[in-house]
Amino acid sequence: MTGVSPNQHIEKMISSGQISASPAIDPAQIQPASLDLRLGTVAYRVRASFLAGDGQSVTDRLREFEMHRIDLSGGAVLEKGCVYLVPLMESLDLPADVTAVANAKSSTGRLDLLTRTIIDGGVEFDRIPAGYTGPLYAEICPRSFSVLVRPGMRLNQIRFRSGQSVLSDDALRALHAESRLVDGEAVIEQGLGFSVDLALPDTTLVGYRAKPHTGVIDLERIGFYDPAEYWEEVHTSEGRIILDPGAFYILVSREAVHIPPEYAAEMAPYLAMVGEFRVHYAGFFDPGFGHDAAGGAGSRGVLEVRCHEAPFVLEHGQVVGRLVYERMAEVPTQLYGREIASNYQGQGLKLSKHFKTPG
Repeated sequence: MTGVSPNQHIEKMISSGQISASPAIDPAQIQPASLDLRLGTVAYRVRASFLAGDGQSVTDRLREFEMHRIDLSGGAVLEKGCVYLVPLMESLDLPADVTAVANAKSSTGRLDLLTRTIIDGGVEFDRIPAGYTGPLYAEICPRSFSVLVRPGMRLNQIRFRSGQSVLSDDALRALHAESRLVDGEAVIEQGLGFSVDLALPDTTLVGYRAKPHTGVIDLERIGFYDPAEYWEEVHTSEGRIILDPGAFYILVSREAVHIPPEYAAEMAPYLAMVGEFRVHYAGFFDPGFGHDAAGGAGSRGVLEVRCHEAPFVLEHGQVVGRLVYERMAEVPTQLYGREIASNYQGQGLKLSKHFKTPG
């Protein structure tokens, strides 16, 4: 069936051996349109980020780039500014008509924890070709905070699809006319435009900026850390802020969006010509996100923003990203925010789940 594989298809892929793991996959890993991937027991500190390349294995390339290895069994710190490679517990034996794409989980992106998947013979990050058979690896680069990790932690996720499932702009306009995807005007060009909200009601607080020198974050601790120790508040009453090169920001979209149960979406970067910054490391939006059927009434998208070469003025309402919608092969039997515990349904401006709620 053409489209993104829902949870019930992923369960069948596991039972048929197309997805395998040691130890066995926990049902809690299965999301409405993706599978969470787990860290293995060892991390390799490497000199630089790399791709295996056509015809080469990751293990072979590790011999060139490995500096030392770290046993994760008792927990270990991955240090800010370093690059690590961690074999994952899951491996694939994909059919000839199934491709896969990986992405960081929401909480991973909100910690500025750059996490990408690589494979044997891979020539792109996070892209797995049809028919791939072999192991999976996570490349992890903590950008703002050092983190404590353990085996089994889930930092990234993988989505499977058959055939061409991406909606054209015309199909997206038709879907919006039938089932409003945003609460305001829909800007549709190679996906649904996302703009930044720098004029939140009844407050001058519009975002957070990561502090440069902080303590370690244990990824198992939920609602534990004081935001003031890790983040500076970003305030404006002018509807604009200046992004500093190298700084990492948590902002929020102006639009409240929803993903109908028959669809999934992925956040894609906007055109580079509009500014030297990157938005949204964690790009999967599950069926039911912000949708009435899953107990939502539209949810804001949290924007993870990093500025690059030069200071940049970001204005209220500026389009900074786009949501690319895809058809599901079948409606999932579980939806985001309903059958599963969903940390970010109905969200506004919100830090990762590891931090106490400000105020």
